[in-house]
Amino acid sequence: MTGIRKVLAAVFVGLALTLSAAAPAAQAAQAAPAAQADKLKLTVAGDGAQGVTIQATYADGRRLEQVVRLVLTATGPDGQRVGPVQLEPQPEGQGFYSSGPVLSTGTWKVSVNSPAPLQSKATATVQAKAAQSPPAPAPVAVTKPADGGAGTGWWPFAAAGLVLVAAAMGVAMLFGRRRTD
Repeated sequence: MTGIRKVLAAVFVGLALTLSAAAPAAQAAQAAPAAQADKLKLTVAGDGAQGVTIQATYADGRRLEQVVRLVLTATGPDGQRVGPVQLEPQPEGQGFYSSGPVLSTGTWKVSVNSPAPLQSKATATVQAKAAQSPPAPAPVAVTKPADGGAGTGWWPFAAAGLVLVAAAMGVAMLFGRRRTD
């Protein structure tokens, strides 16, 4: 065998050994996310008014990229019950769900369930409050500027530019034409 053939054979053998050693590790890496894929982490919180928000992610922290059916039930003051209410995904982000105003004012124990294959359950205590409107803006007084020259702005510059263009065209017309007699 020549020297080049020996080097090529050694490279191919090394490549084959590397690929065969990496194959089991790659299969194990693919199996780990698949095992974690059937577990969800549900974070339940109040929306500041009479609703509930839920953030759903995989247990390992990855974003949820598919729609999951979440069902909300709640027990409130004086034994009031709400639900089951099926939650719809919201456009605020992947894995974000909101119930809308379903709770009355008071303290509620909220449970959110996700059926198989991504089975999970989360509970939280939520304080529902009456929806409040933002405060009215303070009136703003409109006044004219004190200096009279502030309104002139760009007009003097535009006029000066037009004068310069006209002068340049006049000069070009005077010197651009030559008579040949």
